[in-house]
Amino acid sequence: MVTMTDIPPLDVLAIAAHPDDVEQTCGGTLIKMAELGYRTGVLDLTAGEMGTRGSPEVRLQEAEAAARHLLLAFRGNLRFPDARLENVLAARMSLAAEIRRLRPRVTILPYWEARHPDHYRAGEIGYEACFLAGLKKLDESTEPHRPFKVVYSSLYANVTPSFVVDISAQFERRMAALLSYESQFGGGDGSDLFPGEPEIRVRLGSIARFYGNLIGVRYGEPFVVKETMRVDDIVGLGVRSF
Repeated sequence: MVTMTDIPPLDVLAIAAHPDDVEQTCGGTLIKMAELGYRTGVLDLTAGEMGTRGSPEVRLQEAEAAARHLLLAFRGNLRFPDARLENVLAARMSLAAEIRRLRPRVTILPYWEARHPDHYRAGEIGYEACFLAGLKKLDESTEPHRPFKVVYSSLYANVTPSFVVDISAQFERRMAALLSYESQFGGGDGSDLFPGEPEIRVRLGSIARFYGNLIGVRYGEPFVVKETMRVDDIVGLGVRSF
């Protein structure tokens, strides 16, 4: 897995507020895309230093371990301030520079409404940075690039998804990636805030089963797009009506 220097363009880049966010929301999809031969990556905006448990150094090490389970070609962290993400020019410009360097075709962002302000701020910053990255005069020393598609991971949003990805074959690997964050999910005290591993498995398994059921599979991850989806062959549509 590459973390620095220039790398070949990514097919899929997930942008998240904290280490362990993508593992909960779109990790199965990233694994599936890697298994299909696509180059995938994750760019975390903060190191989660305001979390109750763990330290930034520990969480970054855990993110590297999780990246191996996710089969990522790249993982990076911009070290923006945790719990204080702001959609300001400096943040947008820094992220736009990374998008120009990584050149993803598809970018996955957090859904634009969330309980944690950092999550919806990450979505705002990510969307605007994707747009700015395509402006030639933003930085004439680098080539402009704008992702072809932006999709929003909506697993924790109470909204109807535009589509659901079947992650039945990837679910256990996704759980292994999440449980790499031992500082966050190891040795739980049984409380609602810090549940033990069995409860974590039940919670995430139940959510994935719900979305999988919508498309007739065991486990699924939901996404929202703002554009209308194009279909050229209605005979080939998946998910039966009856």
